[in-house]
Amino acid sequence: MISDETKRKLRELGLDEMNDILKIQESDPALYTSMPFDERLNLAIDSLYQYKNNNCAKHLIKQLHLRFIDADINTIYYAQRGLDKNKIIELSTCQYMRNNASLVLHGFTGSGKTFLACALGKAACRQLYRVRYIRIPELLDLRDQAVAEGRGISKLVTKFSNYHLLILDEWLMNQLSDEDVRFIFELTEKRYDCYSTIFCTQYKISDWHTRLGGGTLADAILDRIVHNSIRIETRSINMREHFSANLSEDV
Repeated sequence: MISDETKRKLRELGLDEMNDILKIQESDPALYTSMPFDERLNLAIDSLYQYKNNNCAKHLIKQLHLRFIDADINTIYYAQRGLDKNKIIELSTCQYMRNNASLVLHGFTGSGKTFLACALGKAACRQLYRVRYIRIPELLDLRDQAVAEGRGISKLVTKFSNYHLLILDEWLMNQLSDEDVRFIFELTEKRYDCYSTIFCTQYKISDWHTRLGGGTLADAILDRIVHNSIRIETRSINMREHFSANLSEDV
């Protein structure tokens, strides 16, 4: 049995969970006391590691600012949507992030692309990656605020360029000004070949150049996104109408 002094030291070290883990081992002496010391220590450290990681993942998920809080890779609806389940599960392992690849989720309004992006963002948080979800109009509002307050955009660009995964929803939905395009270029340039980005859009990539103004900055932005991206189309059914209809039937 560990002493009160040892427990106090563990608390001071921020290892309160270890006290609980050791208490569990002490509560079942028939199982644990027969184990060699190194096995008991390994079990205790594994439990502490898992506990700390779970808490860290929960904290990262809270900072995600998800549009769909309940989005989860295990609750994605696949029927009639043209989605490859094995591909989605593979994406949830975050290997594409380790390759600094980006995802383009294309589909009409209500097809579930935002839900899918949020689910993949949450999967990344569970692997302790820093993730941020934001709509393009909200991001441009933050840019406008920074300019109006005289802070400039450099800090804002740096902030959003440092997330391991950035989810940009409503990509190119609204018409962009020249200033908007320059800001987007700065952000994509900073993230290029360093981190991954998920683009949720109603527009095919063939339409992007025009919607980005059709100039040299549009060329540069596309060059930094398209060539190392994975493309997924969400199609066939409107997920909002589907779940609304099912809910009405249940009632």
